[in-house]
Formats: sequence, structure tokens, C-alpha cells
Amino acid sequence: MTDVIQMRGVAKSYQNFQLDHIDLTLPAGEIMGLVGVNGAGKSTTLRILMGLIAPDSGSVNVLGHSLPEQQVEAKRDVGFASEDMRLYKHKNLAWHMNFVQSFFPSWDNRYAQHLAQKFGLPLDQNLKGFSHGQRVKAALLLLLARRPGLLILDEPTTGLDPVARSEVLEELAEVLENENRSVLFSSHNTHDVEQLSDSITFLHDGRVLASEDIESFLEKWRCVRCKGDIDPQALQSSNLAEFRRSGSLINLKLDNYNDSTAAWLQSKGLEVVEVLRMTLEEIFIANVKRGRAQ
Repeated sequence: MTDVIQMRGVAKSYQNFQLDHIDLTLPAGEIMGLVGVNGAGKSTTLRILMGLIAPDSGSVNVLGHSLPEQQVEAKRDVGFASEDMRLYKHKNLAWHMNFVQSFFPSWDNRYAQHLAQKFGLPLDQNLKGFSHGQRVKAALLLLLARRPGLLILDEPTTGLDPVARSEVLEELAEVLENENRSVLFSSHNTHDVEQLSDSITFLHDGRVLASEDIESFLEKWRCVRCKGDIDPQALQSSNLAEFRRSGSLINLKLDNYNDSTAAWLQSKGLEVVEVLRMTLEEIFIANVKRGRAQ
């Protein structure tokens, strides 16, 4: 399978932040969620992929084109939307649609009209009268109606009310299900990622903490509740992400849990009381806490 995105050893330094040699691969036709708290490096990573900023070191390839040198060629089939995108507030949506159509032969006007109706967007109203949610949906309309092969979305649902957020996610899910598109989108909301993505990459403090398909994450992570008295140092292993006492119980969050894990814990003198599956949000938090401890 061809990779539509390849980042190898990508680094970028600012006064108070450093993107630390990022490796990231997105195969064609897959949807990846890039998850991290604010300041983790998500937007920096996406801006490098769009050629908006140049890395200090490493290599970047998008749709077979080396960036930033060949960014013009790459952008012909890339749709990019970020939370700080600005539209012309004194122009209406119909004007914006005609403007974008004049640059992109792939523009699908019938689909644009469908999205305008589904999102409840008036074509003849100046955008200065749009709510924040309407402006976000308008930007996504202008992006999706181009029918790009690769979508790069930076926090596409930030600031939306629950209804607008549901509409945007519903339309994205429908587009991604019915068409062979590749998508990389950033979010700090694991629920959005779980709803849309095939795989997920956890980013924290400029570093990739983990990257895998979502089903694998959900399958191998467990919260294990035990009884016993033990020094946490006796349980140190690459699998232990978190150790916490709660009354008479010890809560362990473990990566790479398998059938032999319970026996291993019992050999350490612990009584396994309960083994619980973890949500994607719990896995993300455990990864961040482990990253801080390293």
C-alpha cells in the first residue's frame, strides 16, 4: 500500500518548544487521528505537512512530493482546514464557492449544494453574520467539495456546540465511509477520533508516544485492580503505565496485557480482583502520564 504521508526524523525548534524527530506514516485510504493536549505539537506537525513551515531537519513526503520544495504539486490534491482559517466576512457563501471553484477543476457543485443544505448554510448571507459553528461548516464545505484525495484537518470540531459538532462528524464519517480518501486530523477529543479513525498517534511534548490502529490499543490495554501490599518498584516493566493505590485496592494500568499477565501479578504476591477494558481517553491519559515520567 502506498503511503500518502511520510515523515522521517522531522524536528523543529522554537524558543519554548521542540518537535523532537517525528516519524509518522499514513497509508493510502486510511484515517489517522493525531491526539494530544494543547501544546503537544499537533498544529506544528500539520503545518510542516502543508509546507507552511519548514522543518529544521528530517524529510517530509506528501502524495509522493518532497516538502517544502514540491508543496505546490502536493497541494493540488490536499485539502487543509484549521481552526484559525479566515473567510471573507463581507462576502457570502455563494461567492466563496465560485471563488474556490475557479481554482480547482475537481470542484463538485452538486455536492457543495448538498452540504450547504445539510449544514443549514444560507448561500446569500455575508459570512460576518454566520455563527462560529456556521463558519466552521462553511470552511469544511469549501474543502470537501473540492474532492481532494488527502484531507488534513487541524481540530475540525473545536468550539462547536454539540449539535454542530454532531453534524460535522456525521458528514465527515459519511464522506470517509463512501469514498477512498486518506485523512489525518488532529484533536484533543478522543471521542471524535474513535468515531472516525482507523489508527491513532499520541503526541505529547513534541514526541510521538505511541502509534497504532485503534483496535489494537483497545485490545491490549487493561486496568487491573488488585489486593496486596507491594512496592511499586517490584512491578516496574515496560508494560506498567500507572500505579495507584485506592483504599485497599491497587489500580494498575497496563500496556500489552495478555493471558499470562494475571499469573505474573500473582507471582508478585498480588490478588487480581478485576480486569477492566479501558476507553481510548483513559489510554491517552495513561500514555501522557507515562511520557511525563520518562
